[in-house]
Amino acid sequence: MRRSERPGEPLRVALFAYPDVQALDLSGPLEMFARATRLLRDEGRTHPGYSLAVIGTRAGPITASSGFRFLPDTTFGALRGSIDTLLVLGGRGVEALLDDQAVLGWLRRSAGRVRRLGSVCTGAFLLAEAGLLDGRAVTTHWSRAADLAQRYPRLRVEQDRIWVRDGNVYTSAGVSAGMDLALALIEEDLGAEVALAVARAMVVYLRRPGDQSQYSAPLRLQAAQTPSVRELVAWAAEHPAADLSVPALARRVGKSARHLTRVFRKELGVAPAEAIEQLRLEAARRALQQSAAGLEEVASRCGFGSAEVLRRAFLRSLHVTPSAYRARFSARRELAS
Repeated sequence: MRRSERPGEPLRVALFAYPDVQALDLSGPLEMFARATRLLRDEGRTHPGYSLAVIGTRAGPITASSGFRFLPDTTFGALRGSIDTLLVLGGRGVEALLDDQAVLGWLRRSAGRVRRLGSVCTGAFLLAEAGLLDGRAVTTHWSRAADLAQRYPRLRVEQDRIWVRDGNVYTSAGVSAGMDLALALIEEDLGAEVALAVARAMVVYLRRPGDQSQYSAPLRLQAAQTPSVRELVAWAAEHPAADLSVPALARRVGKSARHLTRVFRKELGVAPAEAIEQLRLEAARRALQQSAAGLEEVASRCGFGSAEVLRRAFLRSLHVTPSAYRARFSARRELAS
């Protein structure tokens, strides 16, 4: 019998926080676990759900980086009783703890006692400093992934993952990705039906599996410094089937094709043609996830021309066919499960 099927005591989830923590790293997962527990109770199910504890570094209010203040239930030094799942949260304040031997020692001792150990965002740095991620595949917020890999070369950092499981250790990207991780843990404990019900109740449109991209191509490409380029990227993302050749794009912003290419490479690190393929892939991914349209139709409305061109683009960039991608990530599949 799986542990999630055993009636009795709730599964105790401890969330470790500290001054300058990212507030959503705490509130997001906490709300997911609390909602799952309420759903079980409201439906009269035998599983007691979760018992939640916010663990601080010291007594008294903790101020998050946003200014939000909250009271921890206890401190890591005063914590008593067993823990099922320990999650270390991220935030700017994590740097101040990297040489805190009391915290690091507590994490090392706790790691051998918990069923699951995990981190949200830059909480991975604290687990890595404690030596708990050596040899494991991990992730963190995309903006800190390179730093994590450089500081801790024994880690296998997967820079663009939503969350990663390696054994009983779970790491996630930043901010809202902690909610994705919490949903994955809920599904592991209580099944897909409960996890999907929680996602619906929390108005999360689609649960994102761990190997989804952390951030979309339109968001990434709209980081250009030049306003006209940002506007061009936004327009192209909304019109993937339009003529998005370099000459057409250059005419749209009143620049030469050579100048536009130079700006794209300088500010975005890619040529216009590569950027357009990324935008079209993003559109095709959404279409495959959200609709039952055939591959030829998806290819046409996303600017690929044919299903074969779409297939080659998927294999080149995502290393999977469009059909396989749909089978794994389709929202229609999720709703049917």
